[in-house]
Amino acid sequence: MIRLDKLTKVFEHADRKTVAADSISMTVPDGEICVLLGPSGCGKTTTLKMINRIVVPTSGKVYINGEDTSDVDTVELRRSIGYVIQQIGLFPNMTIEENVCVVPRLLGWSKEKSKRRAAELLEMMALDPSEFLKRYPKELSGGQQQRVGVARALAADPPVLLMDEPFGAIDPINRESIQDEFLKMQQVLRKTVLFVSHDIDEAVKMGDKIAIFRDGRLEQFSTPDALLAHPANEFVADFLGNDRTLKRLRLLKVSDVMDKSVVTVTPQDSLKYAATLMVQAEQSTIVVLDSQKCLLGTLFLKDAIDRSGDVKSHYRVLPTKAHVDEDLRSAVSSMFRHGISWLACVDANDVFYGCITQRGIRHELGGVYRNKEAALALAESLT
Repeated sequence: MIRLDKLTKVFEHADRKTVAADSISMTVPDGEICVLLGPSGCGKTTTLKMINRIVVPTSGKVYINGEDTSDVDTVELRRSIGYVIQQIGLFPNMTIEENVCVVPRLLGWSKEKSKRRAAELLEMMALDPSEFLKRYPKELSGGQQQRVGVARALAADPPVLLMDEPFGAIDPINRESIQDEFLKMQQVLRKTVLFVSHDIDEAVKMGDKIAIFRDGRLEQFSTPDALLAHPANEFVADFLGNDRTLKRLRLLKVSDVMDKSVVTVTPQDSLKYAATLMVQAEQSTIVVLDSQKCLLGTLFLKDAIDRSGDVKSHYRVLPTKAHVDEDLRSAVSSMFRHGISWLACVDANDVFYGCITQRGIRHELGGVYRNKEAALALAESLT
């Protein structure tokens, strides 16, 4: 856990003082990612650097797992905290293996243990150790170098990881890939991470918590969903943008809004039976599954009503479908791309779990605002 208690930094100049961080207080629980967000010069990077004392605080305290870090030797403190920067900072004259092993060797790890750790981390970062350990940084792409930078920061298994815009200089395709790899790794390692970013979409995707800064002050600290749904003030709302409700789509999975009570038929069922089910459910389509509950397609009411025969010859293959673990942003994009209002939801084996609809998504997104209005109305009635 990281706790900042009234952390302040004042830079003194010959004729003036600049308050870069003004009494910052917040707590990041164990195993969570907190993204520091805000415009340039707002104090987010200064706050990050005060944690490992690259910038010495003017006042206030930093606690890591309950320990006041002002009592810890600076070199020891920095070796116990992983640090990743946008410029990566790999040593060009060292192999990738040597780069990753720098801190473990400083901490007295054996050569064999350090090498095992380097190979393990490269594997975790989707870099084949047999191919990359003996290479030099100049032989890697920017995205690959960034992965090595993350691996090096994690080499000594620090409880805390600080990241200063680590993916900002990488092209969008590689950035998305590295973000995904990092999140997979975080599910296993559960490090406590503070992460500086200027990208709202990145913050929403990566953060368990988001801290928004302005002019050295902490304006709001909350979960991404709460932040997007209930910005604390006009500055936060403007910074997040008018599309902040749509940004919440990334936070929800298909399974969060899926209707599991969907009626289905098999290819062997009669058209009359299928039409009866659709009429009873007030639906114009019905999902068709095989004997293993795998998705085959859909049958339209107009193709079933007043006809004889079975479903097998009349159902249609769906133009697309949604994976149950997919985020709603991708699912909604598929709906718009194919001009449809609902999607069948399946797992990796194409087993059917339910459906999502545009109406259901709208209801889910609007729920947080309705709940707030109800709470405010109740509070007013009690006063």
